[in-house]
Amino acid sequence: MARPAGPSLSADPRARARARQEPYLQGLVRALARWPLPVLHVLGGIIGWCIAQTPNRQRRNALINLALHRPDLGTRELIRLRNRSLSAFGRTYCEMGRLWLRPPADVLGLIRDVRGAELLRRDDGRGLIVLSPHLGAWELAGLYLAAQGPTTIFYKPQRRLDQLILEARRRSGAQLAPTTARGVRALVQGLAAGEYAGILPDQEPRADKGATFAPLFGLPALTMVLVNRLARKSGARVIFMFAERLPRARGYRIHCLPAPDGIDSDDDATAAAALNLGIERCIAVCPEQYLWPYRRFRRRPPGQGRVYIGSLRDYDAIERARRLLRAARSDADAR
Repeated sequence: MARPAGPSLSADPRARARARQEPYLQGLVRALARWPLPVLHVLGGIIGWCIAQTPNRQRRNALINLALHRPDLGTRELIRLRNRSLSAFGRTYCEMGRLWLRPPADVLGLIRDVRGAELLRRDDGRGLIVLSPHLGAWELAGLYLAAQGPTTIFYKPQRRLDQLILEARRRSGAQLAPTTARGVRALVQGLAAGEYAGILPDQEPRADKGATFAPLFGLPALTMVLVNRLARKSGARVIFMFAERLPRARGYRIHCLPAPDGIDSDDDATAAAALNLGIERCIAVCPEQYLWPYRRFRRRPPGQGRVYIGSLRDYDAIERARRLLRAARSDADAR
């Protein structure tokens, strides 16, 4: 059902522009959903290659993040990894309509292998908290989780295609809980009933309340503390899960990884550090498939400089990341 346009919508030119774009975006997504997966991956690779060839902020931000993640790599290796990651970035968004709109059985049939499936068992009757970073085909990971049993997924409403995304994520029976106090209560209730709770753990929280800074790629990142609080309140275990995209459009591999020790600590800083360590371990499996253009370090601790600024040139972006890491190490040594 379409939402009525209130005064704020008519007064906001950006909201009006989004409303005009919505039918075209939906039409594009529905058209791409009919294309074969190999064609979508070729198209996505071409789009990613084009992004990599033209100076732009996404390209720069991806390179800064990668230089933070892999300070051991030289300049040329980082640029090559950035270019591969942008090709994967293009494939992620080109395949999304197919993952959203095709029958669930068809989409789940693309899964060729599940590693660590035993971690998904709920033999003790307790719920299970499943953390799925923005790695590989995260929409497929959510669909697979919901196919394993009753699932509540923590959901951040989107500015575009929100209704389409909601319908897609619900089609295998998942319940969607908004990122509000009401949504948290839905997660708690689901875990108490022995269900799965799906959470994207690598989004920057909207506010300082319910978040703390913890290390990620060597820099402090504002990190949610919802996971450890849910785990303590419910007694649920915590694992990580993601869907790796296989080469040549051969399908996907699901990975389930145990959470690091301390993720359920009553100390928020300890738990947040363990959560970010778990994200890093997932990324290490297929680093080129992570969402590197995302500005994960947009919010900074007081007194620390901004991350995503400066020249769009590759060498300048890498040097900025290296300066940030040196400053972070100097701060750590001073403490």
